[in-house]
Amino acid sequence: MTATILDGRAVAETLRAELRAESATLAARLGFTPILAIVSVGDDPAARSYVAGIRRACERTGIACRPLELPLATTAVGLRAAIDELNADRGVCGVLATLPLPPHLPTSVIADSLAPEKDIDGITTTNAGRLAFGWPTFAPNTPAGGMEMLRRYNIPIAGNHAVVVGRSGIVGKPMALMLLAADATVTICHRRTPNLAAIVRGADIVVTAAGRARLITGAMLKPGATVIDFGINFPEWAGGKMVGDVDFASALPVAGAITPVPGGTGPVTNMMLMRNTLAAARTLLDGA
Repeated sequence: MTATILDGRAVAETLRAELRAESATLAARLGFTPILAIVSVGDDPAARSYVAGIRRACERTGIACRPLELPLATTAVGLRAAIDELNADRGVCGVLATLPLPPHLPTSVIADSLAPEKDIDGITTTNAGRLAFGWPTFAPNTPAGGMEMLRRYNIPIAGNHAVVVGRSGIVGKPMALMLLAADATVTICHRRTPNLAAIVRGADIVVTAAGRARLITGAMLKPGATVIDFGINFPEWAGGKMVGDVDFASALPVAGAITPVPGGTGPVTNMMLMRNTLAAARTLLDGA
């Protein structure tokens, strides 16, 4: 057996075409191009790279991008004031903050001040709570991209056992909640979980978001399992190259389907941001 490669680049390209058409239609109806604002504090190289990728995604889907770069010395009061201005700007349909914030600024500054209807990455307490209850909401884009991969490749979720390795609030937990909403039976594992291999071996769907390079090997997988790898690791022993949480070489002949790293879940994530921005823009028409 050789696993089907879940090609995130191909899925992203399909989504890009769909969203570009929707963006043009929405802009015509609204009378302006929807804006995605990106708030970053300080001058972090990783954040710059992330913002550059989002700007490219905006250009390719017909969404206006408005980066807002705040100095490292920005206080919580100053950050709230900047968010308040974006909340009040009707043209700004979606707001994204690059995380993590500098140590002196807790994430709650964003989560408690951003308008939920503009929270396109699902970090506000309102949207996180709606996700926990299984209500319609903006979900974090990385796990939403993983769910989109499963849907686009017609991989059954309902009735299957999904194991999520990793419990972060931005990937592991929301992914588990979305799988539950899709009627999977879900187990969450983390660094203190004993017998990880035995638990993973019982899974029909394995989702990894642990941040540990090649933690999951082919020997740990049920034959035919679907593997969604969110891992982004640059270990020295890999020569600085990006590798996932899954040992791709050993998993490939065992899994039924698997996302590569790179080229798997990553390309779809930014398309989820674009889709949520357009969904936020549609609410302006609904409320008109």
